[in-house]
Amino acid sequence: MIFSLAIYAPPSSDSGLSAIKFAQAAVASGHNVYRVFFYHDGVHHGSALAQSPQDELDLTQAWVELKQQTNCDLCICVAAGVKRGIFTLEEAQRYEQDTSSINKHFNLVGLGDLIEMTQHCDRVMSFGAT
Repeated sequence: MIFSLAIYAPPSSDSGLSAIKFAQAAVASGHNVYRVFFYHDGVHHGSALAQSPQDELDLTQAWVELKQQTNCDLCICVAAGVKRGIFTLEEAQRYEQDTSSINKHFNLVGLGDLIEMTQHCDRVMSFGAT
């Protein structure tokens, strides 16, 4: 089965942890993860600036490891990301900011990518409030 995930909750929520554990379990069971789409406060999973405490799972790194293992897309909604300070260098310049703040393994995309992912997977799993 091919899964895609929509993450609405920030890394500090239980939903963020549930999402990565679901994705890891799906892959371990022989399923595929096509895309992970981060929306609303979920965009914070792709921040290059946040650091997890040493005694907590670094969810951003866990998503990067999932991408490296499965070649899935890690997509951040551009509107939600910019609203919350998650920029590529190009977007930073557009909004007269000094630097990029997105982890290099994540991509800023439009909502069309959320719709498109539903056509390439068998199930879309949502985590966090919508």
